[in-house]
This record gives sequence, C-alpha cells and structure tokens, in this order.
Amino acid sequence: MTQTRAYLDHAATTPALPEVADAVVEELARLGNPSSLHRSGRDARRRVEEYRERVAAAVGARPSDVVFTAGGTEADNLAVKGLFWARRDADARRTRVLASAVEHHAVLDAVVWLGQSQGAEVEWLPVDHRGRVHPEAVEAAITRDPASVALVSVMWANNEVGTMMPVGEIAAICRRHEIPFHSDAVQVLGQRPLHFAAAGPDVVALSGHKCGGPMGVGALLVGPDVDLVPVLHGGGQERDVRSGTVDVAAIAGFALAAERAAAEQPERAVRVANLRDDLVRGVLGVVPDAHLNGDPDPRGRLPGNAHIAFPGCDADALLMLLDAAGVECSTGSACSSGVPEPSHVMLAMGAAEGSTTSLRFSLGHCSTRADVDMLLEALPSAVERARAAGRLSMR
Repeated sequence: MTQTRAYLDHAATTPALPEVADAVVEELARLGNPSSLHRSGRDARRRVEEYRERVAAAVGARPSDVVFTAGGTEADNLAVKGLFWARRDADARRTRVLASAVEHHAVLDAVVWLGQSQGAEVEWLPVDHRGRVHPEAVEAAITRDPASVALVSVMWANNEVGTMMPVGEIAAICRRHEIPFHSDAVQVLGQRPLHFAAAGPDVVALSGHKCGGPMGVGALLVGPDVDLVPVLHGGGQERDVRSGTVDVAAIAGFALAAERAAAEQPERAVRVANLRDDLVRGVLGVVPDAHLNGDPDPRGRLPGNAHIAFPGCDADALLMLLDAAGVECSTGSACSSGVPEPSHVMLAMGAAEGSTTSLRFSLGHCSTRADVDMLLEALPSAVERARAAGRLSMR
C-alpha cells in the first residue's frame, strides 16, 4: 500500500503508543476519585501512587518528587510562578528572574507576565549562534547581585532548533549560589538520557504527549527542599501545590509511555538520529543553498530534530505547499491572530533571515525511511513554487 502522508512534526506531538491507548481505556472503566476515603477512592489512590512510582523510576526521581499536572505548560507555569512567589515572599529583594532568550512560550510568556504584573525584574540570558546558553553567561548574570535572584530557568533542549543546553553546569552554578534552577525538559524524555537526581535542576517539567503518552497530562519534578506557591487552589492534591482531581486514566498512559521512552531511549536515539541525518543530507542535496540551524554536531542536538532554513522561501508558504503534497512539518514562527511573526529563537541566535524562512522536521518513535523519501520527493517543487511566489509578491 502506497504511503499518502508523512508526519514529520513529532516535536509538536508524537502518536500515542497502542499499549498506552489500551491502558487509558482500561483505567477509564474503573471507578473512584483518588481523594475519596471509601474503597473505590482508596483503590484509585493506590493506582495513582503506583503510576507515580513508575514515572519516577523512568526519570531518575523519587516518587515524592513527581507532581502530576495537566501538561508541560502547566508544569512550567507552576515552576516559574511558584518559585518566584515563594522566593520573593521569603525575601523581598529577590525579584530578578533569569531565563534564556529561547525558552518555549510556556516559560517565556510566564516570565513576561511576572515582569508585567508581579514586579519581577526580567533578564534574558543570551545564546550563541547555535542557540545555546553558556554557563559563563549565567554566572555573570547571577554574580552581579546574587541576593536579588529569585530563580533561573533554562530549558534542557530547545524545542525549535534542537540544541541541547549545558544543564549540569548551570545547575552547579545555581546550587553554589543557592538559587533554584528550573528546566523545561518536555522535548527530552525518550530522546536523550534524563535523570533528575543526577542532572541537578531543582524543578523539571515533563509532558506526556511528547513521549508517546496521552495529551493533557504531564509532571513537574520538584526536589525535596524546593518551596512552591500554588498556581491553582482547591483540594490540596499533589503536595498541596497542584489542586484538582487527578486524571487517573491519563496518568496511567503517561506512566507506561515514560517507562517505554526511558527503556528504549538508547536504541531509539540511534535509529532516529540516523534517519534524521539521512533527511538532512537529502534536503541539502535537493536544495543546495538550504542550511541546517542549531548545533551541527549531532551530539549537541536532539536526535529527532532537523531545523532547516530555505533562503528565498516564506516558511508558512512552504509549509502549506508541503502539506498539500502530504508532508506535515512545522515552521519556526509563532502565529498570533493569523499574523506570522519571526521566530524569537532564531532572532536570539542572530539569524534574522532564517527566522521567517525555516522549517522544523522532527522525527519520532514511528518515523520511517518512507517519511523522509516523501519529503525529498515533494521538496524541490515546493521550494521552487514558494520562491516564485515570493518573487511575485516583491514586484
């Protein structure tokens, strides 16, 4: 049977594993609110704690470190806002928030909001031309006035260009200054080794649907000595920092997906990276003036990420042309009210032109050579048409 679609947007979401879907359906058939005291409630609570243990084991954490959330965005918001409020409340001098200039909008917008509404002094940590924050930049920003820093937030790996960050080194700097360090690791689970206790961040955000689990569930890994002010108030579930009835079925799927992602990561990373390298070579072969963004060293980027600039092409136009040909990918731009905007990641990297001409191709656990072949077949014509449209619009 001829393949009709190629899905190359696993960084946005990756298909749920069949056994994950089965686990969710099985759990949905069970009764019980984990906060209830009767037998059904106690049984549900027992299962939640078993799933918590499985997630913790998959990511090198203790079960008590795992706070379940409704996804990565909520986890990031709880981390950034909760840390800021707790630190500021303990010492009014602590109003500086240091965050990388290439954060996902779940962090970026939360930090901006703290600056606009909560009196935070926001400082964006610079990145190099590959999108990487250097530990020296973190050290310099902190040492200007360590007592005023509320928190540091630097993602584990960039969701757009795939660049890995020196999380361990940054964690060591923050620990030396006794400043809490948050890292968004939503893209990492299943692609790179992830061990919470060994890596060093104080709080780490995870998301279920990026590792083969269901949408609408995630976790914030919270170290034992970390104080967080809740964003949600209510029943006091999840260590009193995330109120709300937990979604037992989604958590069941997340636990299984996290286990599989961690267990299969070494083999999966090699296979996906080889396929990604074939994709990059093929794209540069059929579009010679295209170029790879981010770290060219495979050791310095996510194995499933290929972020490529196509000079002379409007990225949104090229995306739609590829979509019409059956190839699904994403642009490096955010869209607000239908108005495309340059990628803040590419702008921070000093690549203004690439901020509107780049596409992200991301592979995952079910990607195949056929997906790559479909892209390489469709790409030359799509690039030619996108460039022709661009020339016409400039007349």
